[in-house]
Amino acid sequence: MLNNINWRLACTNITYFSLGLDTHKVSTEVAHIEDQRGAKPVHYGEIKTTITKLARQYQSKYPHTTLHFVYEAGSCGYWIYRLLTSLGHCCYVVSPSLIPKKPRDKVKNDKRDALKLTKLLEDEELTPIYVPEPEDEAIRDLSRARETAMKDLKNAKYQLESLFLRNNISCKVNDNWSLQHLRWLTELILPHPSQQVILQEMIQIITERIQREKRLANELFHQVKSWRFYSVVKALQAVRGVRLLIATGIIAELGDLSRFDHPRKLMSYLGFVSKEHSSGDNRRLGSITKCGNGRERRLLVQGMCIVIKL
Repeated sequence: MLNNINWRLACTNITYFSLGLDTHKVSTEVAHIEDQRGAKPVHYGEIKTTITKLARQYQSKYPHTTLHFVYEAGSCGYWIYRLLTSLGHCCYVVSPSLIPKKPRDKVKNDKRDALKLTKLLEDEELTPIYVPEPEDEAIRDLSRARETAMKDLKNAKYQLESLFLRNNISCKVNDNWSLQHLRWLTELILPHPSQQVILQEMIQIITERIQREKRLANELFHQVKSWRFYSVVKALQAVRGVRLLIATGIIAELGDLSRFDHPRKLMSYLGFVSKEHSSGDNRRLGSITKCGNGRERRLLVQGMCIVIKL
């Protein structure tokens, strides 16, 4: 705990402190290491207090040191990063897939994770990920919420179509899910009362999810106009097949494009580069790596498919 730590190091011999955090919903495992040759990471313990109190205790005990925090990206989001940077400390967020791992390392727990992060940060073997601004993350959340609403709507439609297929019911309307098609659904009578209840429930669910998707799309249209990257979204729509919703999703996932100093790095981030397994004079290339942001890659492919159809 916070009050049980054994402070054994002298403040004058330390320039900065590296702290590894294994974050969870209600607790955080902490380890630290001093900036000295041959120093080993020390397990601090599990804390259930705030991160602010932890940082203040380290800063008060070592007033002339710089604190470097690191933790894995996960469900806790970026609020820890923003909190620590607002207090003037250095903080790094790393992807779990980019953390070096030994093949024989088969034991994993919170204590080991915190110690491992601390040691790797001290050895400069971690690659921090890009942390979006709160405004950019809010637009990204809205874009993802609209996409989730579309997936829920499609799932409901598939369930209704499966019901019709099992009962050998075919629709005479060519334009599916139009007003005429919805009118036909409301007038349809199934042979059994229990199936009629299912039909009415599915029609209500589909109608509600259509309205939900429209509300989120309209809100996204409204919010993106005051976004700082709206000019980039408008420029991206010059590409044939890319409209506002796709362009907004692409930029929301990528964030600040200036962090890619070369197009090859952008393609590598999106997973559009080829796999390679070459040795000596033999060069073997495979399919694309499909690494990085899968939603971003899907949006780009979707825009390309629209161009092909046009």
